[in-house]
Amino acid sequence: MVTNLKGKRGFRKKLRCLTAAAALGITLTALGPIGSASAKSEEKPKIEFGIVPDAQYCDCDTSGIRYYRNSLDKLAEAAQTFNEEDVDFTIQTGDLIDRNLSSFETILPIYNRIEGPKYHVLGNHDFPVTTDQVVDILGMPNQYYDFKYKNWRFVVLDTNDLSLYANPAGSEKYQQAQVMYNSLKAANAINAQTWNGGVSNEQLTWLHGVLERAKQTQEKVVVISHMPVYPANEHNVWNSEAVIKELEAAGNVVAYFNGHNHAGNYGVKNGIHYVNLKGMVDTANTNSYSIVRVFKDRIEVDGYGREADRVLTIQ
Repeated sequence: MVTNLKGKRGFRKKLRCLTAAAALGITLTALGPIGSASAKSEEKPKIEFGIVPDAQYCDCDTSGIRYYRNSLDKLAEAAQTFNEEDVDFTIQTGDLIDRNLSSFETILPIYNRIEGPKYHVLGNHDFPVTTDQVVDILGMPNQYYDFKYKNWRFVVLDTNDLSLYANPAGSEKYQQAQVMYNSLKAANAINAQTWNGGVSNEQLTWLHGVLERAKQTQEKVVVISHMPVYPANEHNVWNSEAVIKELEAAGNVVAYFNGHNHAGNYGVKNGIHYVNLKGMVDTANTNSYSIVRVFKDRIEVDGYGREADRVLTIQ
């Protein structure tokens, strides 16, 4: 059975306890102050979306802390939660499968139980076939794309664009990836790992254009990808500095969400919050997924299972 440690329902339980205690004239200081939290709970978010990191399903035996088969039940629990909370849309941050093409046939129907729009991000484990084929299997508009919800722009990057696993050997992008990887390896860069990838100049140009247009229409931006770019880590995109440069130059990017590093991470730099979500596949029975709520002055990450709750201030 999957253990849900959880967020919003836990807060509601706390609120009910405090309300009952107040009726009896009892002060429960151990539960913490409720005034500001109660006021916040009554504020309706502008946007509410579900996010699933690294389900990495495979009909395979457990390896270390990765319980591949358990991701089916974990994703089913997340789907039920998202439907109960009536989220506006859901996105999974890549590595929906671990290795086998047949795994898509098993896990996609569970992901598709989620009501409302659903989006995909490509992860480094999602390539038993070529990028174009995976894009078709997942029904994605492209390997990288953007969409608008209310007055927010959501940008989905493909951090496997230049990689040694998503491109046919000998192709132009494979050759560019080899050059980038060899350069990092020669410099002893911590992210010089063959399971990482880079963002092509073509995609960077596209990203620049999307962010500029969003700025002109006064849209705030959330970027979602598979690999992190900040803080420095062995899992980071090969050319993370080039990506960060585009994000910071735009001036309207609020947050960047990703998976890939299953341990999770967080950093804030020049007004942008970088949230690395913990992998769902890790651990036998503790889940990891989130509901993200967007308010005028902040973004609240309501973490379930291993994922932490966070409040990201919008500057």
